[in-house]
Amino acid sequence: MGSLETERKIVGWAATDSTGHLAPYTYSLRDTGPEDVFIKVISCGVCHTDIHQIKNDLGMSHYPMVPGHEVVGEVVEVGSDVTRFKVGDVVGVGVIVGSCKNCHPCKSEIEQYCNKKIWSYNDVYTDGKPTQGGFAESMVVDQKFVVRIPDGMSPEQAAPLLCAGLTVYSPLKHFGLKQSGLRGGILGLGGVGHMGVKIAKAMGHHVTVISSSDKKREEAMEHLGADEYLVSSDVESMQKAADQLDYIIDTVPVVHPLEPYLSLLKLDGKLILMGVINAPLQFVTPMVMLGRKSITGSFIGSMKETEEMLEFCKEKGLASMIEVIKMDYINTAFERLEKNDVRYRFVVDVAGSKLIP
Repeated sequence: MGSLETERKIVGWAATDSTGHLAPYTYSLRDTGPEDVFIKVISCGVCHTDIHQIKNDLGMSHYPMVPGHEVVGEVVEVGSDVTRFKVGDVVGVGVIVGSCKNCHPCKSEIEQYCNKKIWSYNDVYTDGKPTQGGFAESMVVDQKFVVRIPDGMSPEQAAPLLCAGLTVYSPLKHFGLKQSGLRGGILGLGGVGHMGVKIAKAMGHHVTVISSSDKKREEAMEHLGADEYLVSSDVESMQKAADQLDYIIDTVPVVHPLEPYLSLLKLDGKLILMGVINAPLQFVTPMVMLGRKSITGSFIGSMKETEEMLEFCKEKGLASMIEVIKMDYINTAFERLEKNDVRYRFVVDVAGSKLIP
């Protein structure tokens, strides 16, 4: 166990208003408590949700805000009651850093559905101070919300799995969709979508990528190993594909029609919503009634599922397709991400960046 220090000052990159522009920001981390792990950040993935948060798209942002919820780092200090980690371990931190630990979801080990969950940034911790994310030198996190990164998995490869990989793995497990031989659809081929293809293929599924244009056909089929590619505006192809899919993972983070995709589902098929959208989506009820279809959602996954997913990815040799950047490129990266100009996830090399230019 490392010695416990008092409150320390660190540097992160923060947005200070809804323009979403990030710049260096110095702030204090809380003391390392008995259950806490003090982590030096190595890598942090860049998620589309970060854009929603820094630009106050959901109307809930508080500034200054240090984003980043796909964090991999090295343990440099542990609290007196920490039993799961030791100094030198490479660990991950995801979207959640706290929960009440007493409610039904917490006691059922699905703490991501706790109504009092604490987000890794843009939230308030139990000590009344703002939580700040992984675009920073360090974090202090309760051991309950830290996972060990499997040996042999590089930090930059592991980072996107903590959100993008988990977001796909959890619903496939929960809804009984892990068995081989299923036919699945992945709607949207961004950070979450590309991991959806890889994880579903590794589970032995026949995977159809559904996109609004033909421009990603080659990468979906040849680079990611999808079995089929559907252009949603091609009416004839969509009609031919009707009633074929057991599930669709819908990763699109903007308003879009649901009916074209509901038509692709078999009897009892599931449309699983993943995109954070701040406006209503529409469908006519016979689209679900006449096939007993479900429109459902899923939110990241539990800490237990995070560990399972990391082991699954290690066992199957799955890796994210990433573009590694330095922190001083982050504002450009956000601009490119808004245009979907990344294959498929930016990861910030935090440890290798000069946080104060």
